[in-house]
Parts: sequence; C-alpha cells; structure tokens
Amino acid sequence: MYLSQVPYPYPLDPASRNRHLPPMNSVSKPAASILRLPRPPKAVVFDLDGTLIDSEALVLEAYMAAADRHGIPFTHEQFLSLVGRHRQHSEMKMREYFGQAFPLEAFYATVGEFFGDKAAPLKRGALELFDRLEAARLPFALATSSGPGWVNKHFVAHNLAERFRGVVTREDVTHGKPHPEPYLKASTILGHHPQDVLAIEDSPTGVASAHAAGLMTIMVPDLIQPDDETRSRTVHIGQSLEDVLALLQD
Repeated sequence: MYLSQVPYPYPLDPASRNRHLPPMNSVSKPAASILRLPRPPKAVVFDLDGTLIDSEALVLEAYMAAADRHGIPFTHEQFLSLVGRHRQHSEMKMREYFGQAFPLEAFYATVGEFFGDKAAPLKRGALELFDRLEAARLPFALATSSGPGWVNKHFVAHNLAERFRGVVTREDVTHGKPHPEPYLKASTILGHHPQDVLAIEDSPTGVASAHAAGLMTIMVPDLIQPDDETRSRTVHIGQSLEDVLALLQD
C-alpha cells in the first residue's frame, strides 16, 4: 500500500529557503511511539486549507460572491473540483467552465477583496496537536497548494511561524498536488525519508499527493468525503484533528 520504492528526486538536504536544519537521520529512534500506524513516524507534514485552518467554507463564500459580481453561474460542484488543487489547475478549470476570455485576474481580485484582512480560524485540536508533537520531539512542516502570502497571513494570525520546521507552497514546486512533489519536498526539509513521515490531509487531491510520495496518510475530511479509492490510500480517516491527537497518546 505504501510506495517505499517511489523515486526520491530531491537531494537529501533542506530547501534553501528554509532555516538551517539538522542532517537526515534515517536510523534514529523516534521520541514517542504512535499506535495503529504501519510505522512510528519520525516527522509530520500538514496540509493547510481545510486541514489546519477552517478556510474552505470562507473561500467558497468568496468565490460565490465574486461569481455573483461577475455574473457567472458558478456552482458548488464546480468549486469542489478546485479544492486542494494548485492555482494553475484552478485557472484551467475556470477557463474550461467559462471560456478562454473569462477575466480571471479580475475575478481573483474580487475574491481577494472579499477576504480583506480576514484570517480563517484554526481547526479544533490544532494547537493541542502541535503541543503534542513538540513534546514528542517530532518535527512538522507544511505542504500547501496556497501561495506564500496566504500562508504568512495565517502564520502571523495564529503565531505559527516558529513552530513549523519548513513550508512548501505552490511557488516552491513545479508540480502541485496531486503530484507527489510537495510531499517529497516537505520530507526533504524535515530530514526524513517519506515512508517515515506522516501526512495529515483533508481532500482526496491531497491524499493522492501524499500517498504517491510514500507517506503514511491520515485524512480528516472537510468539504469532500472520501470515496473508496481515497480510503485505500489512507491509514486512518478521522473526524477531527482531535482524532489524530488521540493516536499520539501513549
């Protein structure tokens, strides 16, 4: 089920944009055991939107408001086709839905106006999970389809910058989710092989990315429930981050 044979196309050292990190150690014993997983993870990679922050409903509201202003019949199902995907895919889908002449830049500007300075709240259990990982000395990173501005806004709002070992945004990869590159790069930053890293995701697209990279993957669904294929790619389906926290209890 887990792709330990997946090629590892990045040098095993931290990405240059991240702070100085210790070298990879593939044999060190993890500081705390985690039950009901194939292996005790040595690090964790989180998705952001819909996983750590309750943003997807806010984004949906913004898209619907922008669609109304621009007079397009944007549907909930069309929005779900964008969830978890990188910006280029979303732009391709929007042009597919509304034509090549659709004013994408104006549309996204309207979406940005709707957000303003608002930041999405953290998901229930997020801070407690961070505390538990730090107590267990398990480093964690972020792999997101969002841009650095969105990430920085929420890291500042929730005082997260010093807690994460590293960040992979859509601008740090050539191929976004569901391609494995974001999770392979995050594993490199953390200094561990992908099969020793646990991924926490909310969308089928993100689960596909993490699974293809070889990570053990837990899904905590947000707007999209898993189908059988997505379930087969996970080691656990949780209802909230509190469920993930329960897996960390000794």
